[in-house]
Amino acid sequence: MRSLTLRCLLPALVICAGALSAGASGDTILGVWMTQPTDKGWAHVEIAKSGDRYHGTIVNLDNPNFPAGDPMAGKPKVDRENPEASLKSRPILGLRLMDGFTYAGDGVWEDGTIYDPESGKTYSCKMTLVGDTLKVRGYIGISLLGRTTEWTRVPTH
Repeated sequence: MRSLTLRCLLPALVICAGALSAGASGDTILGVWMTQPTDKGWAHVEIAKSGDRYHGTIVNLDNPNFPAGDPMAGKPKVDRENPEASLKSRPILGLRLMDGFTYAGDGVWEDGTIYDPESGKTYSCKMTLVGDTLKVRGYIGISLLGRTTEWTRVPTH
């Protein structure tokens, strides 16, 4: 009788454990990530989850103010390249630049978009997590026509 109970219970436990790990693995992307540094600096992007979708918000900037020589030198950076006039004055700090990602499995999040405040353009986006490196690929149309940057996880204190 004990053997029969174990044979019935074991498959159910395996299924439940698989379901729990599948749900949890999608959340491994949650946290703060540092963008790949450029000549304009880096940003920290916090990836969070709403329902079953993931999004990213800028929470820190290497250079939060416009640089010397810029017409807005010394002032906090705003979304001045945005094609919508009503959005040109919104602050970059606190800007949601990634939206709509779903977890596809195997460390891949897809079907999202990423906004580039330097150009004012929005691109389709896919993310792949490899260890503590997040490969963020923005593209137009198909993923082959795009660019990948690598972000690193910011340790929590």
